[in-house]
Amino acid sequence: MGNRQIDPLKLRSFIEAGTPYREIADYFHVSVGGVQQAVERLGMQKKNLRHDKFIPWQMAKEHSQSGPVTSLRILSKVAQGQQVPLVKLNSALRWAVRLHDEDLDIDYTKETGFFEKPADKAGWHIAMVLEDVNSAMTRDATFP
Repeated sequence: MGNRQIDPLKLRSFIEAGTPYREIADYFHVSVGGVQQAVERLGMQKKNLRHDKFIPWQMAKEHSQSGPVTSLRILSKVAQGQQVPLVKLNSALRWAVRLHDEDLDIDYTKETGFFEKPADKAGWHIAMVLEDVNSAMTRDATFP
């Protein structure tokens, strides 16, 4: 396809808008591989998030979309620097703060799913979650 140039600013706007690589390639008249290389070269690739610190359990499929795991995923994203919709963040934080304020923790078994239990201060999962989220929000805060 030759030595075609990809405008970094236009590429960034496409990536931020979630435009598929195929459409970007068509726009710039390059291959999908050319788009991938440009994205990597410019450091625009999405960071792969891992939630295993916040969700350390092997879950049964029927529990993978439950309220607690959804809240933990949202809080994990925030702790890793990803933006989430404010309404989802507020909901997840209210849930976690309620557990913390009531000295409760979250746990899981494949048989019963997620359940609340009295917190063990030595290994308090929700306290760790809130601490990581607070650190990330403090670190990423921008003030005018």
